[in-house]
Order: sequence, then C-alpha cells, then structure tokens
Amino acid sequence: MKRKIIVAGVHGVIGRAAALHLSVQPDTEVIGLSRRTDPSIPGVETLSVDLLDPQQVQARLADVKDVTHIVFGAYIEKQTAAEKSEYNVAILRNLLDVVEVASLGLQHVSFYQGGKAYGADLGPFKTPAREDDPRLMPPNFYYDQEDMLRQRQVGKDWAFTALRPEAVCGFAVGNPMNLLTVIAVYAAISKELGIPLRFPGTQAAYTALYQVSSADILAQAADWAGTSPAARNEIFNITNGDYFRWQHMWPKIAKMFDMDWADPIPMPLATYMTDKARLWASMAARYNLKPIPYDLIASWPFGDFIFASGFDNISSTIKARQAGFHPCIDTEHMLEQQFAQLRADRIIPGV
Repeated sequence: MKRKIIVAGVHGVIGRAAALHLSVQPDTEVIGLSRRTDPSIPGVETLSVDLLDPQQVQARLADVKDVTHIVFGAYIEKQTAAEKSEYNVAILRNLLDVVEVASLGLQHVSFYQGGKAYGADLGPFKTPAREDDPRLMPPNFYYDQEDMLRQRQVGKDWAFTALRPEAVCGFAVGNPMNLLTVIAVYAAISKELGIPLRFPGTQAAYTALYQVSSADILAQAADWAGTSPAARNEIFNITNGDYFRWQHMWPKIAKMFDMDWADPIPMPLATYMTDKARLWASMAARYNLKPIPYDLIASWPFGDFIFASGFDNISSTIKARQAGFHPCIDTEHMLEQQFAQLRADRIIPGV
C-alpha cells in the first residue's frame, strides 16, 4: 500500500532524520512542513507553513490529499509549562483539523514525548523509567497532546503512537535541543584554541549513568510505529539501547577529535561559548565550512542543562522490544559515525 506521509517540523533533528529515512522506503511519498523551506532535503517536498496559524494551515494544506500518516516532530519553545502546552497542543490540533478533512484515509499519527514525561527536567526520578510510570503534576504538553489525540480519535480509524527518546543526536540547523552539535562545536573550538577537551558540567553529571537516542534509530521507530498493529495507541521509550557515564565516554570523544582531554570543570557553556562567533567565522573560512550562523549551529543552554544533570537517566526499552522494535546502536559507535558525517558535510573541521 502506498503511503503519503506528512512530517511536521521537517528541519528539526527528529523531523529531518524521519523524512530522510521515510523518503527512501518503497511506495512512500514524504511532504515536509516547516516555517522555512531551506535547506532542502533530498527526496522530500517541503511546504512552508506556520502551524500556529490555522488559516495558513488551511490555505497551504487544503489541497494535500490522501495523507495516510503524520510524523509530528514540530515544537515551539516557551518559557512556562502552561505556555508550552497551549502552543504545542494548538499546532498539532491545527494540523489535524485540516488533514482529517482532506484525507479521510488517515491511518496513523506518530508524535514525540521525552524525559520530561518522567520529570528528567525537574530532578532525580525513578529509574529505569517505564511507560506505565504515573504522570506528574500538570501542565505537561506531552500529556496534553496525548490526551487531545485520545479524545479526538474516538470513533475513528486512525491510531497514534508516542515515542519517548532522550537527548536526540543527529544533525539539524537551528534546532534548540541537539546534543551532537553542542559537543562537536565545543570540541572543534577547544581544539582550535589549543586547549584540552574538558567536560564542562558538574562532577555528579560526569559520573551519573546516561543515555541518548540516535535520530536514525528514532526515525526507524516512527516508520515501524506507523505500520505495526502492536504500536497502535501505545507509548514507547526509544533510546540507543545502552547506557554510559561521561567520565568514560569523554576521553573517547577527545580521541575522536584527535585531542588531549583534562579533568572536568563546571563551566557554563552559555557564558563561555557565546562570544566565539568571530572565531567560528574565521574557522569556517579557513576550513571551508558551510556558512551556518554561529547562533544556529549549537544551543549552549541545552548543553548546560544536559551536563548539569547529576543523576541517573535511564529508560527501559523492553516494551518496544517486546512489541517488535529491535534496532539499537552502541553510543560510542554512533558518535563516531555522526562526527564523521558532520565533517563530510563540512559542518565542523576535519580531524
């Protein structure tokens, strides 16, 4: 059966990886939605649309017929939890309002939650986190999107799946939550300055157990969820499948950049890295890097948040495995591959 898939937030790290993966699958057409159309994604038709504007969504998508699947990776960052719920529920609702009318054969909606569903942003939480752990005090936009979908699908044929990654690693320009480019740009600048690679977070974070999610693994999960009966109306933790401590991973990352490493020291990246735009511009010219504005290539506050999380962050992926989703990757291997891709794409200098 031919699939026609809308990927919302196609220029984000999650959406981009999903679109790239889905676009090369047999009998699959992918339409990417974003407020901007550049950079282009091979094999993906991209439409510029502001999902927060219902009239614009209607005007841009009313003629997009026969959509079978939605992969919803769009996100709007706001200061308060209540605002996040208001805005992020609205953009999902606005999209469904149009697609459900124009595409009566809609089959599935995949959307993304994350560690905030377990309180990872608040402090130490029960580990390993399981999908059936009780909810936290609202508001939480993950819960509100899920509740809206559950209510909306009553009496309809389409289903949904919620995927819960942690610290997604992949490449996208201007993505506010991308650990890969934080590490890569920080390492490249440290190397340019001739200083060793230091872990910039707390000692507690340095020794805690942590996990990440490859954007490619997450893309495979969205593909699987859209076709598997076992994923219908379910929630799944999706991570690489392994755990690590930065104290053991950091020397390996330094080696990947052919650098020395030194003892960690708490150093807020949002303080010490925001003045490096001129240095990065000179590096881009010297190493023939793509001209990506410095303020779009890495989010230093996000790096500070991750590197200050001084408690174990572990999710159980047993439910996904039992339901039939088995892809996994060794995180060290993933980082090697992704750093190599960033070099090949001229995002960071070669080793």
